[in-house]
Amino acid sequence: MFKLAVLPLAALTLSATVQAADTTNIDVQLGSTERVTRLFAYPNNCNVICFRDWTLEQTVEHYLTQSVQRDGYATAKVEVKIDNDKVYASINGVPKSYGQPLKALLDAGDLAYNGASKLNSDKKWSYNWYLFLPLGMALENRKSVELLHFPPDYSLTQAQDYLESATTDRWATLLTVNGIAVEQTPAYQTIIDIAPIAAPSNAGSTLEGLYSYFNDYQTTMVTQVTQTASGAALPMVAFGAPVRNWIKTQYGQTVNVLSLATITTGSGVKVPVLGSNHPSYIWYAADKDSYDGDEAKADAAGLKVMGQDLSASCWQAGMGSKPGTDPSTLLNQCTQTWQVTQKEKTCELFYTSIRNLTPADAAKKCETPAIKSQLPQLKVPMPLPAEAV
Repeated sequence: MFKLAVLPLAALTLSATVQAADTTNIDVQLGSTERVTRLFAYPNNCNVICFRDWTLEQTVEHYLTQSVQRDGYATAKVEVKIDNDKVYASINGVPKSYGQPLKALLDAGDLAYNGASKLNSDKKWSYNWYLFLPLGMALENRKSVELLHFPPDYSLTQAQDYLESATTDRWATLLTVNGIAVEQTPAYQTIIDIAPIAAPSNAGSTLEGLYSYFNDYQTTMVTQVTQTASGAALPMVAFGAPVRNWIKTQYGQTVNVLSLATITTGSGVKVPVLGSNHPSYIWYAADKDSYDGDEAKADAAGLKVMGQDLSASCWQAGMGSKPGTDPSTLLNQCTQTWQVTQKEKTCELFYTSIRNLTPADAAKKCETPAIKSQLPQLKVPMPLPAEAV
């Protein structure tokens, strides 16, 4: 027994040594100060008084530190300097190839900037929009990709964290319910927004007619981010009606909620895509004002959406944690779990996370005849209000 206990420990020690040996110090030229200023949305929030009075170097260090940490390099250090109008990032404790995806992101960012510039010259840019690339994402050790509409403005101006929003927070919680450790959720939430514009939450309808300005950026990002360094495809979830419609326009594939499609990227990689509700849609679908104040109808719709969202996040978690899993088989398993086998748990999660009941009160609510009779209907299609996000 003693020898059996020692062998795994030795293996772990060796693994840690190999990982340490595989990391090094890299120096990456990010471009001119003008380029880096626009690609890092610098300054992130200054209106005479700066919310955070950071230099350009500090701003870049902030986002690159988020990336190395989300890639799992907890001890990596980032230092950014400007020399002769060029910005250089020195990153210690990452693989020597780590600069490649960083450069690729910034090259794609140039395409986004070109699109935004054209949008502005056509008098379609709004005074309260900000060009905002998906900075701070995992650049290397990604598990899955999330295709979304646009980032909320406060993720840039207040949080300076692309993953800090009501949308991403809720979905991270659903991933943890489906077995992903809290500290691992950023690896599953590598985001591509089809409109790389930080904007107020009510800007969605305005942005819908402007996607073509960013076509080169969008397709480049999808090609880059949906495959690993070895060329393997990563699963992608398409959130919300505008994004699912964009998939149809761009790749010719129809993706409804909880339906699967396969798209072929510019590099020829075939990527499995699952359609999903927007993570924030449930608050609209479960709002009694959408049903003339009828709370019973609002609860029924909310329960339906909760079952769909848990099923979608289950698929994302499973595909990301076990590459090579059959997408269709896994989706069937996930819908069976959250809409049939564990429908009571789905109900309780709805009432705790959306109606803010205590776990005990949620359990009691789900045992009432009125609610209990609805649970077998979770898997049955029903009309829901049109998505507002």
